[in-house]
Amino acid sequence: QVQLAESGGGLVMTGESLRLSCVASGRTSNTRPMGWFRQAPGKERELVAGISVSGASTYYIDSVKDRFTISRDNAKSTVYLQMNNLRPEDTAVYYCAAAPALTDNYSRDSNFRYWGQGTQVTVSS
Repeated sequence: QVQLAESGGGLVMTGESLRLSCVASGRTSNTRPMGWFRQAPGKERELVAGISVSGASTYYIDSVKDRFTISRDNAKSTVYLQMNNLRPEDTAVYYCAAAPALTDNYSRDSNFRYWGQGTQVTVSS
């Protein structure tokens, strides 16, 4: 089992940046692929970015490529999502997610099984 706690959301203007953080606790927290999902009002939750156990490989949906960067610091059991050049369409609740331990599929949304409580990101035009 793993517990996830996100922080860093807020209200920003178009073009500004935010960094989300997710601290994972649990005995196997550093052996899991991690990801960030988001859910906007009236829309399904979508996988925005994923990262492998080592951090060497990443995945992004097309709409955030070249703007968002996912990274992890296993020594701190923390995953980050750096979001630059934010747009109003990025407005959503962002969730940190973890896949089962000892797997390494970080790009398939169905592989993620554990979720944080979410943090709101609002981008105003």
